[in-house]
Amino acid sequence: MVAITRHGCTILKRLAPSLPDADLVVTRKFADELPDVENSVVVIDGRVPPAMGGLFENYDQLLFIFSIGAAVRLIAPHLKSKEVDPGVVVVDDAAQYVIPILSGHIGGANAFADEVAQMLGATAVYTTASEAQKTIAVDILGRELGWQVEAPKLNLVRMAANVINNEPVAFVQESGSRAWWPEGRPLPANVHLFETIDEVTLESYSGLLWVTHQEIAPEFWDEMRERLVVYRPPAEKRS
Repeated sequence: MVAITRHGCTILKRLAPSLPDADLVVTRKFADELPDVENSVVVIDGRVPPAMGGLFENYDQLLFIFSIGAAVRLIAPHLKSKEVDPGVVVVDDAAQYVIPILSGHIGGANAFADEVAQMLGATAVYTTASEAQKTIAVDILGRELGWQVEAPKLNLVRMAANVINNEPVAFVQESGSRAWWPEGRPLPANVHLFETIDEVTLESYSGLLWVTHQEIAPEFWDEMRERLVVYRPPAEKRS
């Protein structure tokens, strides 16, 4: 968690007790602002940009307490891909808003932003479409339940677009926990639930999200092309 102002250091001190494993990163000018924290404190000597490469490489989440514009300029030279970039979250200097700006899904920035917002009593602001529309996040669905996604990257992109654009999508759940969707929240109208794959008339849907332990034949992947994403829940325990 990185602060470069006195107000930012105050916010760090508010967050530190709830995130004891987080390192607190400050410039030398404000190193004395964190005398009583139990977290590890990393002091940047000199300018912040030269230190950003190491931070970007060594942490899985970065929280910046300064403007989004400054954050974008700092991280821009170090971006690789959403598969490897850390999650990046920005908190404004008044601790009113918490905004994930990079790797919201796969990198976990959205989930971390929600956690930080609750700690600060702030508002989390999401710009990823699935959060904004309160629909399924195809690429990380069931992650907290131990599900493993099985699909080419292009399939994930195509199916996420189908979900977000309100195309009819078949969701077949043959195994695994049913707690993948918040209890009490209506499922998006374009997502149609089935218990088995045999119930689905595939030509009626833009794609298929399939939670199963079944082996899937290469011919079926070929038939579905970019319209299939498979989720593998943990093996069910036998009594």
